[in-house]
Amino acid sequence: MKLKQIVVSIENAPGRFYEVTKALGDAGINLRALNLVDTGAFGQLRLIVSNVATARRILMEMHIPAQITEVVATEIADHPGKLADLLKPLMDADIHVIFMYALIRQSSENAVMIFRFSDNDKAIEILKKSGIDLLTTESFGILENG
Repeated sequence: MKLKQIVVSIENAPGRFYEVTKALGDAGINLRALNLVDTGAFGQLRLIVSNVATARRILMEMHIPAQITEVVATEIADHPGKLADLLKPLMDADIHVIFMYALIRQSSENAVMIFRFSDNDKAIEILKKSGIDLLTTESFGILENG
């Protein structure tokens, strides 16, 4: 139920984000979700991609160190208060959200949320007990060995 996410720091320079996305696209890597945050001279780019191993190799060849972290993806009804409903049992279990981002699926009535928790395994257990739909690598079209 955990997904592998690539995290890289890229310079906040004209064209750098383009260079990264172009290189991945040229290699046939599909971007499934992403988040780019300004941290000053650099931006932190989080990516969920169709082939993690190939994407990481390409980034390393570009001299962009790429760290792999695990995240949890959920699908919840796209209605007011549903995110708070998801967070309540986690808060009660003293599990903290380290970061999160969302993506839009135009063909669905649901929102997709991607989280990193203070304890991903415990969070998965609690979310399952709460009836929250967890997304898998297959949901994102990710190669298992990728």
